[in-house]
Amino acid sequence: MELPLVRAVVPRIDVLAEAGSTNAELRASADEVAAWPHLSTVITDNQTAGRGRLDRTWTAPAGTSLAVSVLLRRLPSRVDLRGWIPLAAGAAMADAVADQLPEHAVEVKWPNDVLVDGRKICGILAEATTEAVIVGTGVNTTMTPDQLPVPSATSFAVLGVDVDVDLLLVRYLTGLDGLVSALAASDDALLSGLHAEVIRRCATIGLAVRVSLPGDRLLEGVAVALDGEGRLVVRADGVDHAVSAGDVVHVRASRA
Repeated sequence: MELPLVRAVVPRIDVLAEAGSTNAELRASADEVAAWPHLSTVITDNQTAGRGRLDRTWTAPAGTSLAVSVLLRRLPSRVDLRGWIPLAAGAAMADAVADQLPEHAVEVKWPNDVLVDGRKICGILAEATTEAVIVGTGVNTTMTPDQLPVPSATSFAVLGVDVDVDLLLVRYLTGLDGLVSALAASDDALLSGLHAEVIRRCATIGLAVRVSLPGDRLLEGVAVALDGEGRLVVRADGVDHAVSAGDVVHVRASRA
């Protein structure tokens, strides 16, 4: 991958023929601030030991998807606001995907699954280090229908599009940098505009949802908002519950 557009905007990019995990590659170097500055990026189209949210494994046939990890050092000083970072990544990736799929509905299922026409095309995993946050994304590019991991997934190829990887990534990386840098400058998701950008792409708000919570607990209700820390507010039996982590299922496709 030549990626001239990406190389023009990031300070360092390592394109690997194969990697166990691009997040792990960056995590091993995250303390080397001078060598790995803000927005340094690792990319491969053959990730062999990827992880998703809730410690799920994530694998794909070689050459059918992109694994992209980016190192963020411009962070909000308030630690409680860092939960917005994966949400910012979801919004930025949704915009990048939508640029190349203008005739499709591109949204984000909270917290950070990018959906096209209700099917998952990208997942995101953010991990904190001492001085940085690493955001990893996996995007289904050339997967055929037989290669999709689950029936609810999709890819650019399935949708009949030959994705421009360089354009996709530069749109994502610049969008993510802009959203996170604005959050860091203001220390406020509302004032920075990040809250509005996430809501604009969020498919979950207004839907009936079922949330699997830690401890084998289940919460069913209507997703009504995102709070100041990016948590999903679910109203159940007249009581609002702020969910910071959980596996969300959209119970129905129409707005509640």
